[in-house]
Amino acid sequence: MNSALRVIILTPTGLPNLTGNAVTAERWRIALSREGVVVRVIETQSLDPAGLIRILEHFRPHIVHAHHISRAGALMLDPRVVQKYGHLPLVVSPGGTDVNLHMRKETGMTLIGETCRAARAVIVQSPEIARILEELLPDLKGRIAAAPKSFLWFGTDPFDLRTSAGCRPQDILFFMPAGIRPVKGNLECLLAMEAAQTACPGLRVVFAGPALDAGYAGRFRKEIQRMASLATWIPSIPLPAMFSAYQGADVVLNHSISEGFSNALLEAMAAGRPVLASDIPGNRWLSEDKDGIGPCGCLFNPGKPGDFIRKINHLFHDPAIRERLAANGRLRAATWPGPAEEARRLLSIYAAAIETPV
Repeated sequence: MNSALRVIILTPTGLPNLTGNAVTAERWRIALSREGVVVRVIETQSLDPAGLIRILEHFRPHIVHAHHISRAGALMLDPRVVQKYGHLPLVVSPGGTDVNLHMRKETGMTLIGETCRAARAVIVQSPEIARILEELLPDLKGRIAAAPKSFLWFGTDPFDLRTSAGCRPQDILFFMPAGIRPVKGNLECLLAMEAAQTACPGLRVVFAGPALDAGYAGRFRKEIQRMASLATWIPSIPLPAMFSAYQGADVVLNHSISEGFSNALLEAMAAGRPVLASDIPGNRWLSEDKDGIGPCGCLFNPGKPGDFIRKINHLFHDPAIRERLAANGRLRAATWPGPAEEARRLLSIYAAAIETPV
């Protein structure tokens, strides 16, 4: 594609905020830039329509890619933006909360439907999200475009996760990299880990991620201070040190009630770490046999706290199953497309959107 192509990526949060959306947008920015594209990532959480118009006037993009429909793409529907830039090609990529939470409510469904209809393509990176969109918005089936999802290590800086968590050599360390907010279930995970501690002497858990919901994070902070012998919270691990951080963990946790296609799960597998994740649609691929490779993680029923505790106990006491899941993850990760393949598919979607008649 033309090296002069100019792309704006709208995302609820961008770097230096360490969120899944920010990491995805930065991976795309780097990979697209390597293909000769001029890319600017714009954080929308504090952006108003007038600010977006100023950015569009200055940058003059050929296309806008809104990553997360309700918290980024909907900004393009503001009448002031439409009046000046309604002709500008728009593509959107839904977040997990778009399809699993917002689309289950009437107001969210209306907003997401309107935004998708204003877009020339809806980019999906998991079959589950494509299935949900086709089911709930069948008139948009022809606009859904699949793109592979990759992962990217942003550096090899050292980070001693075990020392940060106060681990002894014999301790088993569980690691939950996720921003602190209700959809991620950080607090519920912490309380369940406390319940598992009696049967698992030497259990430690470290949470890593920024406070994204003030009230929820306040309750989480209070509980984690009470459980200092069990748990540690690290609000920020630099992106270049994440590979090293994963290497220090024995098991990676996901306690979410909603996921699209989690960066953290891909990274855990690529780092050769077993996963324990909630049994929700966006996570179920972990337990599948694929291409002769067995499950890469264990799933627990999020509606039954006792099931999570049983799975913690199982993984804590069985190093053989931890290694088997980790080995499967490494094999699966070796088959994934790289960032360049992901970027080239995005570029083909962008090209088709630009050429689509208004």
